[in-house]
Amino acid sequence: MDFALSDEERAIRDTVRSFVVKEILPLEDTVLRRERAHEPGLRLEELRELQQKARKFGFWGLATPEEYGGMGLPAVLQSLIWTELGRTIVPFRFGGEADNILFFANDAQKEEFLLPTIEGTRISCFAITEPGAGSDAANIKMSARQDGDDWILNGEKTFITNGNEADFAIVVAVTDRSLGARKGGATAFLVDRSMGWRSEFIQTMGEGGPASLIFEDVRVPSRNILGAVGQGFELGMQWIGKGRYTIPSHAIGIAERALEMALDHARTRETFGRAIGENQAIQWMIADSEVELEAARMLVLRAAWTVDSGRDPRHASSMAKLYGANMVNNVVDRVLQIHGGMGYTRELPIERWYRQVRLYRIFEGTDEMQRLIISRDLLRGYTMIGL
Repeated sequence: MDFALSDEERAIRDTVRSFVVKEILPLEDTVLRRERAHEPGLRLEELRELQQKARKFGFWGLATPEEYGGMGLPAVLQSLIWTELGRTIVPFRFGGEADNILFFANDAQKEEFLLPTIEGTRISCFAITEPGAGSDAANIKMSARQDGDDWILNGEKTFITNGNEADFAIVVAVTDRSLGARKGGATAFLVDRSMGWRSEFIQTMGEGGPASLIFEDVRVPSRNILGAVGQGFELGMQWIGKGRYTIPSHAIGIAERALEMALDHARTRETFGRAIGENQAIQWMIADSEVELEAARMLVLRAAWTVDSGRDPRHASSMAKLYGANMVNNVVDRVLQIHGGMGYTRELPIERWYRQVRLYRIFEGTDEMQRLIISRDLLRGYTMIGL
């Protein structure tokens, strides 16, 4: 059994690591200073400039198929890259990406929505979560009533990432309440902001924030249906599922960098005449963090490999998401403790991670939902222990 990366995987990972070190890490102090002043850490024009620099290196559209100008990378390589990006608090992401379900668009929709999103001239958001339908996504209430060749949307979506910046939203709404969302009663619509929906900022404990999207008699033409009528819930689950190995991939990068900071601090910080790393309490925190980090790495790479092998990735991805999200919360908490009062300040990225990673146990499927999926798969015989 060979756990080594291939030459190609190692080369791509190392190239991304070099880009992060040279181009992104130097921005951390600026990002922290701006965030302390309640300003965006990285401005949109700065993000675009970095993305274009990365594009010159050939990094554009990690998951985007080559026919659309992307790299079309396998899941394992995407996972390795997301890990490298997790090593910095700078909110950078490679350009050339679009929501995975936008590739279900027809030719006209691709010209209007998909291609401009890949090029970065349009910003999208995906809207399925509602005030009464978070983990229970099938309980969505937003209605879409047909009126001639149009549909009238009414309702509210909440906790929508990019909802404040997006100029169009992929919205899942109920088109046939008698069927229920899971059985063909929900449909996905491509809805320009200019059609009349508005967003409201939601303040959270993290930096930035999601949005509530308000729809009041928003008229959407039938040509803006994504996929087919009744396919909305299916598309929504595909959108959510993609994050279940990329989120813990990012968590691994955060944990790596945080643990490196803890090691440096434990070697140099002295109390009572010796380095704190000589204290068993510190040593055990470091050891537990390393064990959990490596266990998460194996679960995440296995989940990504499952995607690449064409197998059903849901069970493996749920385990990776559950364990990886809890791992990074544990590691960052220990690292903050090792740094003491300094770790609690906003001079270092540690307290920022502390707030950021708490979200990982909630979005794209809560801990509780992952446990439900994992146990249900076993109890119903969808998967077998050890396979």
